[in-house]
Amino acid sequence: MNNWIRKLAILVAASLLSSGAYAQTPPLRVKGQLRTEILRTNPDFIVHIPQGPARARARDVANEHFLVFDGPDGSLMAIWTQSHGKRKGNYNHIVFSRSTDEGETWAGPTHVAGPASLEDPANIACWGFPMVSKSGRIYAVWNQNQGVTGWIRFHTGTMAGCYSDDYGKNWSEPQDIPMPSCPYDDPDGEIPSEWIVWQSPQRDLQGRYYAGYTHWVNEKVARYTKAGRIGANWDVIESVVEFMRFDNIDDDPEPKDLKVQFFSWGEDALRAPHYIDPLLSVAQEPSIVRLPDQRLFCVLRSNSGYIWYALSQDDGKTWCNPRPLLRKDKGPPILQPLGSCPVYQLAGGRYILLHHNNPGDRENRDTSGPRRPAFIALGEYRPNAEQPIWFSDSKQLMDNDELWVDGKTP
Repeated sequence: MNNWIRKLAILVAASLLSSGAYAQTPPLRVKGQLRTEILRTNPDFIVHIPQGPARARARDVANEHFLVFDGPDGSLMAIWTQSHGKRKGNYNHIVFSRSTDEGETWAGPTHVAGPASLEDPANIACWGFPMVSKSGRIYAVWNQNQGVTGWIRFHTGTMAGCYSDDYGKNWSEPQDIPMPSCPYDDPDGEIPSEWIVWQSPQRDLQGRYYAGYTHWVNEKVARYTKAGRIGANWDVIESVVEFMRFDNIDDDPEPKDLKVQFFSWGEDALRAPHYIDPLLSVAQEPSIVRLPDQRLFCVLRSNSGYIWYALSQDDGKTWCNPRPLLRKDKGPPILQPLGSCPVYQLAGGRYILLHHNNPGDRENRDTSGPRRPAFIALGEYRPNAEQPIWFSDSKQLMDNDELWVDGKTP
């Protein structure tokens, strides 16, 4: 199995059942129940198994936002967000791991940024993503909390980054990366942006790294406040999708000197309507692939009950208004709760879409789920169609049988 297939297989499991991008770190020191549950689904690849169940006071209890990428030395590398302590998010930090045998075994995670222990007073660091320069320098960039909270603490922060010149063994000291204030941010400047880059950036046609990101709208300028939301869950916080481009990665600059440009920004951001209030945008987690005609195709998760998509004809500088993702032109929409729905490129103008094939639990207004089972659909490029990728019927890919990682039912 070649590297890109292994990388995709690991990403599939992490994207869809991501409340534990599990991996084995010898020696295996976890409770038998946890080990049994992790191995119950017969995973093809195991990267890291946490030290204890999600309710334990252990050094790592939650592992998510798991991104696998090609290392400059031919290895596979991974970066993700890990949390210490009882409550997920309280001690979020960025970790790194590496495999030199095509994903069969992985080194234990090493600390990159954020609290290194339960006693470390550092502010949390979340949602790290990688970029590799032509010289082999590995950059890690993340959301750096500054001790204040907007809607959600681990979405709130400035941009920071560091780098490694020795394949992840050592990392430079973190540095702030300038991020301009947006019309959707706190107009008083008291709370930083609330944002996440969800998938690894990819090179544009000029070789520059390009990524989409979720941007939550600060409460002071959002359609609803915390007291006046249409529901009680995080899934009704107003959000849009914007894009950023890193123009000088290959010059190996210090993180503070990275040149970042922003597109479809502010009032030009991509929006998707909430199923109750269409004027409320809930658009999140953009996933981008390139079409054979060089256009960019981006899918978004939403709180409408289905996936939305947008197209760019100028390499990501501008995007059309999002529209529902259909099976084919004039076909039915592809159902999806407010959960991960990445699209990946195969060969020969084919793609795969990962999703959950249900519109969310609208009766109980819990439209972030159910996130099981996970489904897969094959997409084919149709050059003369209005929607340039048409998708097959979905087939079930994996399921957790409605069991939590500790073996209990929700």
